[in-house]
Amino acid sequence: MTRKRYYFITILILGGLATISPFSIDMYLPGFTAIARDLNTTIDQVQLSLTSYIFGISIGQLAYGPLLDRFGRRTPLYTGLVIYILASIGCAFTNSVESLILMRFLQAIGGCVGMVAAQAMVRDLFPVNKSAQVFSLIILVIAVSPMIAPTLGGYVTASIGWHWVFILLAIIALIVMASVYFFLPAGRKGDPSISLKPKAVLANFYEVTKQPQFFIYTLAGGIAMAGPFAYIVGSSDVYMNIYHLSEQQYGWAFAFVAFGMIGTTQLNHVLLKRFNSEQLIKVALIHQSIVGIVLLIGTWYNWYGMYSFTALIFLFVAAHGIMSPNTTALSMAPFTKYAGSASALLGSFRLGVGAIVSALVSILHNGTSIPMAAIMLICAVTGLVLLNSGVAVVKYRARKADARKEVASLV
Repeated sequence: MTRKRYYFITILILGGLATISPFSIDMYLPGFTAIARDLNTTIDQVQLSLTSYIFGISIGQLAYGPLLDRFGRRTPLYTGLVIYILASIGCAFTNSVESLILMRFLQAIGGCVGMVAAQAMVRDLFPVNKSAQVFSLIILVIAVSPMIAPTLGGYVTASIGWHWVFILLAIIALIVMASVYFFLPAGRKGDPSISLKPKAVLANFYEVTKQPQFFIYTLAGGIAMAGPFAYIVGSSDVYMNIYHLSEQQYGWAFAFVAFGMIGTTQLNHVLLKRFNSEQLIKVALIHQSIVGIVLLIGTWYNWYGMYSFTALIFLFVAAHGIMSPNTTALSMAPFTKYAGSASALLGSFRLGVGAIVSALVSILHNGTSIPMAAIMLICAVTGLVLLNSGVAVVKYRARKADARKEVASLV
């Protein structure tokens, strides 16, 4: 096998692993109205099944990080995928919104292993100076998910029912697991010296957070990238109940917005040849903040129809294709031994903030798109402020340290 083909297959499988959870989020969105009707509940209650899924990803990643470091990549990966498949079948046969919320949580606990393992294995299998480009290509695979998943979910829901969405998700996970077994390199071997005792696990996480680079880009990037979660959880209600789109039409609208992220992911791959990740992240955050302001003002005054609203959402989400690979690469770059723990902490924080954001959209639901737009703007602006503040503090501390060294050399 040539090196080019090896890289292609490896990145494709890693992308497939990382895509399991996004696919699970996006594919059942067009079915919200049908699920609410069949389970005799409301849209905001069904939205909580998405919140429980995101919350489950956040918690699960914290567990898988140490497990991947201790036992290697394979055993935790297979275990998580089996849990995901069984929970997906449970979702398909649920008969109440409460059990759906529970099954979605368990589905997330299993499926999130793919996200953690994929990020850690990039660090295992590729050189550090190539990681941002590799993450861009993986995000390209992930970005196809919101183009395919809602559209496919819309047609499945309309033709054979929303239950079959979860059966299809179980089949997809089974195919990914087979690809891992037959084609994916094993990655870093387990390290028996890494303890799984709570005190030791927390100590490992603490070692990760002590790295200023990890802390800054995880915090700023994680909060900024929670903005699209507000759109994801609110989009079904906005498009289907405010703009009166069908399940299939909603899927196509969602796919169009996702195309923006695919385009910027590819653009990021090119821009990295001329600019560094730090510069690209800052520009992306400024862009997102400006678009968020325009979106909220226009939504407040009811200026936008469906097409103009979608165009602004497209521009907002497009920044994700720049921020995600670059913040991930910069956050993960300092680590070798604790790559699994760092990946888990990074993903857990991002999804934890996403869970809070999605819950807020459900709680503040008022039949308009204003709560969604406001939360999107708050996430973008907060991320920009935290990035600038964090970088300024690090530079200030570096100058003080240099000054102390200079004084010490003169004594």
